Amino acid sequence: MPKGRKDPAYRKRIGYHAGLLAGMALIVSALLALGNQQTKADIELRLEEDMRASLAMVIPHELYDNDLLSDAAIIVTDDSEEKLVYIARMNNQAIAVAFKIIEQGYAGPIQIMMGISRDGNILGARVISHMETPGLGDKIEVKKNDWILKFDGHSLENTSSTQWAVKKDGGKFDQFSGATITPRTVVKAISKGLILFRDKIKPEIVMKNTTEE
Repeated sequence: MPKGRKDPAYRKRIGYHAGLLAGMALIVSALLALGNQQTKADIELRLEEDMRASLAMVIPHELYDNDLLSDAAIIVTDDSEEKLVYIARMNNQAIAVAFKIIEQGYAGPIQIMMGISRDGNILGARVISHMETPGLGDKIEVKKNDWILKFDGHSLENTSSTQWAVKKDGGKFDQFSGATITPRTVVKAISKGLILFRDKIKPEIVMKNTTEE
């Protein structure tokens, strides 16, 4: 503003300043919305990549020819919980499923991704989230210990109900030195997952999706 020149009268009005504030707020809101949208897309992409990686660990890719993430169904458990079940198909025939099972561990919930063939055998099981004690309970992670791999091939048919426990409780599966609660929880969760498959998932999804094709 040149020296001695007065501001235009409209600049002294309350409405003018209110309009400036509103305009700035609109610009900031638009920038925040744009940033949030870009961040949201990145987060969704990361979550999709993580899910694909988890599914790949429990169902061998050579067993199916469909996209597991886009071929899923929801079942309602006896506890009224909605569970998302991913269906693996070969030539349009349902041959396996994958789903998450959650059980309370020593320090918090343990989330396990299970892959089960249509005849009820475990194709793979992986702990994908937990808060167990480092150096003790974290041996349930496949990168820390191969303990979780010992469930492969087991089913309700070839492993009796009494065997679905750690050896300390008279079962078939090893526990960890100094940490019995964590492996006990995982064994219990996987056993429950197999029962869920037998009672709900197989009759409602696997058999139905196979006979209808």
